Amino acid sequence: AQNSGLDRLTRREEVFGWEAVGKLDLGGGFCTGVLIAPELVLTAAHCVFQGETDRPRDASAIRFRAGLTDGTAIAEQTARRFVAHPGYDPRQGVTLENIRHDVALIELDQPIPSFVAAPFVVAPVGGTGSEVSVVSYARGRADALSWQRTCRVFGRAEGLVGFDCDVDRGSSGAPVFDRSGNRARIVSLVSSGGRNGGQVRAYGMELPALVNELKAALRSGRGVVAASSQPAPAPTPARPAVTKRMGGGGAKFVRPPGS
Repeated sequence: AQNSGLDRLTRREEVFGWEAVGKLDLGGGFCTGVLIAPELVLTAAHCVFQGETDRPRDASAIRFRAGLTDGTAIAEQTARRFVAHPGYDPRQGVTLENIRHDVALIELDQPIPSFVAAPFVVAPVGGTGSEVSVVSYARGRADALSWQRTCRVFGRAEGLVGFDCDVDRGSSGAPVFDRSGNRARIVSLVSSGGRNGGQVRAYGMELPALVNELKAALRSGRGVVAASSQPAPAPTPARPAVTKRMGGGGAKFVRPPGS
């Protein structure tokens, strides 16, 4: 079967079932995030740092807009605090180790009721050749969800996962779904990607263990960044580069080294 193209979900009824996927406005740029609990948004770790520095963004400048379609969200909440996986080093840019750990959890100021946006569960990714879907916001389609119904896993190794899914700037943190069951399950997040010889490539990570570690960190407070009572600092603009960025934090749009 062929991969499907990107479908822009512009009508509210088209977003039905995907309400838990939302746009993360970062106070300068944006990423994609997804609810895994009424108060928890899963996204890429690089989205919560200011460019390739180890300076975290102010949580109060991060806003999750669930199911945003043509300027209207089903629900919106500001971040209360967040934690990025300690295995992710924002100063190193795109490395295999960073892609493997490019995961963050954002706790919202108030939970979004499940009857408004039902959270998704995290699950192990299937083997090479298994079908997946990606739901995301990206450059040129920043105000409405886009859904690629069918793309595939082309490789897995040591916690890394490769997909032939169509991603672009803003897709950072977008959930990769396995839709083989009754309800879609999140099996990875978009960390980086690009085109290689005309082929579309995206890279992510295996999630279950990382998400459990981040939940434990939120409970203990280890590595957690809370919202500041001070005004958020001006966002650091993404510097022009040969490689393209995917999000406001921004993943680089490159082929990982050694791949």
